[in-house]
Amino acid sequence: MSPTVLLVEDEVELVRVLRDYLERAGFRVQTASTGPEAVSRFQHTPPDLVLLDLNLPGLDGLDVARAMRRDSNVPIIMVTARVDEADRLVGLELGADDYIVKPFSPKELVARVRAVLRRAGQAPEAAAVLQAGDVVMDLTRHLVDVAGRRVELTPSEFGLLAALVREPGRVFSRLQLLETSQGNSYTGYERTVDAHIKNLRAKIEPDPRRPRYVQTVFGVGYRFSDE
Repeated sequence: MSPTVLLVEDEVELVRVLRDYLERAGFRVQTASTGPEAVSRFQHTPPDLVLLDLNLPGLDGLDVARAMRRDSNVPIIMVTARVDEADRLVGLELGADDYIVKPFSPKELVARVRAVLRRAGQAPEAAAVLQAGDVVMDLTRHLVDVAGRRVELTPSEFGLLAALVREPGRVFSRLQLLETSQGNSYTGYERTVDAHIKNLRAKIEPDPRRPRYVQTVFGVGYRFSDE
């Protein structure tokens, strides 16, 4: 069955163009033009991916993302005309998997959608199960257990953790982490990884303020400790 994309956008002409491109690329498309409508559609007919404009009537896109993340880890790509880095980081910290800035090419957006969905459901290339210390990752079923506790991660968080767990003790730069976890689909900027690491720590660490697993190597990047 073709993946379903929920397109949340209030510009009528842009909705028409993007729907056309997405459908020609093989996706089913649902649309919503306001924040409340997006949340309602998301809850009643869960999509495989959300394209979420930040500037929406009725409910801001960031509030929509918060509502979606309370119930689901479905991939979210934020679409924004905001160019300030702080705005982008807020979206990423809420759990967005990617962002794209207006104006953009519809072909580029379709490529981003494919890349994020590929990360969300990609088959593992090596071992089906990774384990380092208390962390066990089932790559086939996209499951993570930390000290016997099931943890729900977004596709981006899962990819980053898998990259770290594969090589405990190795220090990764931000760019290396993004390239390792996202491969050729990497299109963001290096500081993106900090927002995902912050979210990841909040989910897996006993005390996120004093990370036990995902440790910062100042001036370099991050490493996973299985000690």
